Amino acid sequence: MWTLSENKEWNHLEQKFDWIKRMSDVPQDQIYHAEGNVAVHTQMVIEALQQDEVYLELNVQEQEILWAAALLHDVEKFSTTVLETDGRITSHGHARKGALKARQILYRDEPTPFELREQIVGLVLHHGLPLWVFEKPDPVKALVTASLEVNTKLLALLARADAIGRICTDQQELLYKIDCFEALCQEYDCWGKPRTFLSDEAKFYYFQHEDTYLDYVPFEQETFQVVLMSGLPGAGKDTYVKKHYADVPVVSPDAIREERGIKPTDKTGNGQVIQQAKEMARGYLRKGQPFVWNATNITRQMRQQLIDLFSTYKARAKIVYLEVPFKQLHMQNKAREAQVPSAVIDKMIDKLEVPALHEACIVEYEGV
Repeated sequence: MWTLSENKEWNHLEQKFDWIKRMSDVPQDQIYHAEGNVAVHTQMVIEALQQDEVYLELNVQEQEILWAAALLHDVEKFSTTVLETDGRITSHGHARKGALKARQILYRDEPTPFELREQIVGLVLHHGLPLWVFEKPDPVKALVTASLEVNTKLLALLARADAIGRICTDQQELLYKIDCFEALCQEYDCWGKPRTFLSDEAKFYYFQHEDTYLDYVPFEQETFQVVLMSGLPGAGKDTYVKKHYADVPVVSPDAIREERGIKPTDKTGNGQVIQQAKEMARGYLRKGQPFVWNATNITRQMRQQLIDLFSTYKARAKIVYLEVPFKQLHMQNKAREAQVPSAVIDKMIDKLEVPALHEACIVEYEGV
């Protein structure tokens, strides 16, 4: 069984993890967190979680996942907390940045099995959703999206502990919102499980279009497939492509860069490389020719731009994400002809967003 720390005493955790030690230096707004700083709040959340009857009924591994998520849920209030001119304290964006930080810690510093790690990351990312889902432009889509990234039952447990583990005047309202979140999950069949779709194409269509309903199946089907590789340098993408797609054309920005003698640090040159790669891709897309786009594609924004391009030509997008353990990653990188500096890889890990199931028709995870 995996655990982030066998010893869960706060003093021990502060000594073991710098990111916990600094929580006591992060203030919070008195209206929503009269209990004090982030360290005090986090301890109260963990205590509330461990007293929850539903939490106590979970298996031990699920309890460890939730405990780690509770410990990490406000980890990036440290970098996002701002004292506003009116004296209020805000920490906008701390959940998204905290999810990236959680992945860094659980990949690089405290090696964690992929599925467990990504569940914790999802809990950190979406921990505020049960409180604010009805304020989203499209609450149902926000809910269904989250269900493909995190267990909504565990998410509600974390949100409930987050609401109880604070001193505020609107606590009962927060708990009511979480009850409504649970009811919404049950209504749309994603309580404690991912929302299922009638087909991969139906899923992709739903997330690519506004004003569509969950069970719609598009009449027009894609006729050819484009594979989008994703993974850090040294994860084995080139080897995977040679093994599984030897007879399929490959668009590789790295290969273009090498042919043209452009350095990775040349921003202008890199822009030209991407444009050339996209023109190559358009050539295949116009002909309805399957091909592989082989690059790191470690952020959702990078992948979305390419998938939008593929979709314009009615191509069926498939993402293949490759991952190897941190130490193995550096070993494989050193064995490459075009070795990437270790410091560059570490910066890329800081930005890594693992592809979610809703990003393409098919999303596969290899080596995890």
